[in-house]
Amino acid sequence: MKIIQTSFLFIFLTACKVQQPLSGNDDIPAAMVKAMRWQEAHPIQAKSPTDWTNGAYYVGVTRALMSTGDTAHRNTLQRMAERVAWQPWNRYFHADDIIITYSYMHLKERGLPANLAPTDSMLREHLYKPHEWRSGQVKDEKKILWWWCDALFMAPPVLARYARMNGEPAFLDEMDKYYRQTYDMLYDKEERLFYRDGRFLITGQPSDRREANGRKVFWARGNGWVIAGLALLLEEMPKNDPRRGFYVGLYRDMAARVKELQPADGLWRTSLLHPESFAHGEASGSGFFTFALAWGVNQGLLKRSEYAPVVRKGWSALKACQHPDGKVGWVQNIGYDPKPADANSWQNFGTGAFLMAGSEVMKMR
Repeated sequence: MKIIQTSFLFIFLTACKVQQPLSGNDDIPAAMVKAMRWQEAHPIQAKSPTDWTNGAYYVGVTRALMSTGDTAHRNTLQRMAERVAWQPWNRYFHADDIIITYSYMHLKERGLPANLAPTDSMLREHLYKPHEWRSGQVKDEKKILWWWCDALFMAPPVLARYARMNGEPAFLDEMDKYYRQTYDMLYDKEERLFYRDGRFLITGQPSDRREANGRKVFWARGNGWVIAGLALLLEEMPKNDPRRGFYVGLYRDMAARVKELQPADGLWRTSLLHPESFAHGEASGSGFFTFALAWGVNQGLLKRSEYAPVVRKGWSALKACQHPDGKVGWVQNIGYDPKPADANSWQNFGTGAFLMAGSEVMKMR
């Protein structure tokens, strides 16, 4: 086992050598444009052009546009929205099919032509249309609307943004209700991390899933979804909302834990409490973590002296995972638990995480 782990570590450090902390000459905007252009030239074979993988990627493009104002990012978003006719995907009850609309809303707020009628219909159906889980027919972990932690990235920021844009506080009320259901089911207050879904909860049964070292299973990208989603959500919540304190507290607790778990080379491992299982970094979870922590520093929610070094080390390692042609490697494939990655493994949501990280890190310089 030690030989395998050493081999993984050697491969990672060779193919993804960690660079020195950012210098004033590091061109983050150029790296983001290069990543976006590579991704546009290599579309993933997704179930739908508006599925969650593309939705998360285009959140990254949106955040890059917000930070740089670059016409390349704007044109990419506009072409995408027009190509799919401003549609979400078709599973009204599934949070994954909502996140693509985050980009549509931003285009609308920039004053660009946008059709948000399909978004409006989708959000109302998601919150209010009858479905079997609402009638209590579902008995497994899917008995709540957002039964997996990834959903906390996919839906809450969108609902909060739409509530703000349209002056509909009821959307924020519903978001808060469903968010707390997920929190109550999946958040481990001892570890300050989220289980991916109900299959990983520790119930005291022999069938409980644990890592080889006996620790609980906490997936890096799953927790990356949550804390990145918290940053997006807090950006939209009114400062005087009495519920805001809950989300700020959760964000800070998770940020502190994520900081504690960062490896020396800067990239978080796919298994947060058993990092030696795959002794190499992973770019999608690390990208979301780096974005969220950088956002907190920029917003004054996290102490710069404590968190800026973590962010800069994370970005330096992420940048080293970008190939010369713009491709972002070391991304774990689609899944729901810790698995390996390699220098050539990529996914569009990994590119999105890279873009999100760069969009906030560039503001710290």
